[in-house]
Amino acid sequence: METFIKRVPITIVVLFIFLQFSKANISLPEIFSDNMVLQQKSDVIFWGWARPGEKVVIKADWMNEEITVLGSVQGTWKITMKTPAAGGPFNIHIKGQNEIVLKNVLIGEVWLCSGQSNMEMSAQWGIDNGEEEIKNANYPEIRLFIVNTSTSLYPQDHFSGNWSVCTPEVMKNFSAIGYFFARKLNKELGVPIGIINSSWGGTPAESWMPEDATQKDDFLREAAAKQKTVPWGPVEPARIYNAMISPMIQFHIAGALWYQGEANTINGYAYKEMLSALIGSWRSKWGYDFPFYFAQIAPYKYGNPFEGVIVRDAQRKALVVPNTGMAVLSDLCDTLNIHPKDKQDAAMRLTYLALNRYYKKGLPEDSGPLYKDITIDKNKAIISFDHSEGLHVMGDKLTYFEIAGADKIYFHADAKIKGQQVIVQSKNVKIPVSVRFAWRNTAVPNLYNGANLPASCFITE
Repeated sequence: METFIKRVPITIVVLFIFLQFSKANISLPEIFSDNMVLQQKSDVIFWGWARPGEKVVIKADWMNEEITVLGSVQGTWKITMKTPAAGGPFNIHIKGQNEIVLKNVLIGEVWLCSGQSNMEMSAQWGIDNGEEEIKNANYPEIRLFIVNTSTSLYPQDHFSGNWSVCTPEVMKNFSAIGYFFARKLNKELGVPIGIINSSWGGTPAESWMPEDATQKDDFLREAAAKQKTVPWGPVEPARIYNAMISPMIQFHIAGALWYQGEANTINGYAYKEMLSALIGSWRSKWGYDFPFYFAQIAPYKYGNPFEGVIVRDAQRKALVVPNTGMAVLSDLCDTLNIHPKDKQDAAMRLTYLALNRYYKKGLPEDSGPLYKDITIDKNKAIISFDHSEGLHVMGDKLTYFEIAGADKIYFHADAKIKGQQVIVQSKNVKIPVSVRFAWRNTAVPNLYNGANLPASCFITE
């Protein structure tokens, strides 16, 4: 063969390559497949590959006219099409040298769910009532997409995965939180729901964002450098983003759900900035400020004192980022199991945020009490909260309140509810300066609001 190639005139070789390339078929990234859901009433982007100059014609069942685009000199193409109100199923025809027909496409609401193992955790992992939930998971208007785990040094155009109709066989391997979120939205909104699950257990936030999000910031770069290599997944900045987020950044989503933080206990002091950078980088890549709702990690017996609660408090502080919301899960935990089994209630709390804030359903409350400010009155500290209507205690008396003076030595405190505030004091602290609440890795506090949603931990410093 080598001798034959040497004898073939170079012009014939070039012609052969040109003819092979000229026959290249149009193709699509894997995020476009049969059974997918497209975001309703939106300008959605379709993109793919074709030979340079090739005419690509797109026609969806809901469209009156075709859309035509030419392949670029780089062999890529991209178009924007308007989607109607929720409905379907539809077919979409994409024609060039060859023809692709996307079948059984629905128009509805599309959400991305991401994070580490608590987002990845499926019904068959052993969630509460898992067998019954699997058996009943027949929802033809819910479509599920699992992004297979992969890693890359550079941003990729492709990942592996496909859209599937929600059946027991599909649902049992899908993110339980993603499924329960979709089921509730489908019931409340009455429209098709598409959920994309891109998650990987044991991975830190810095791996999920573009490289420049951490490497151009000295504080975040130094924090990311504290990660230690583990056998179950990448910890380096951008490795997962490049392979599992970048290939879909043009795909239109309504919003994102995030459940992650356990892998950042090693640098939890930086998690507020880390999560804020992740949210900002994703929104920048997508080109719009979609809602981003996240689960606060649950109490668990970590090895080092306070490392879990430091992350939880950093998550609370990240709520300064606009259009975000946090589901507090402190009462749904098993402090000896880093994977709480009650994924139904965890998903429900994320759904409250979406229904109330994004879909404007007017729920009376969507969050547990969140620390607002502190006022000192002689030997007492008065703590005010947001989301504090109906503030009450589950049990005989409030637990896990501590108070400190200027020396920052904390003492157990007596705490009482007065209206929508909590009055905190201790005989050991004559002039209070700061208060902390549920400041333990395993603290399961008992302060709730009228919606029976628990208060987040905090430290007033």
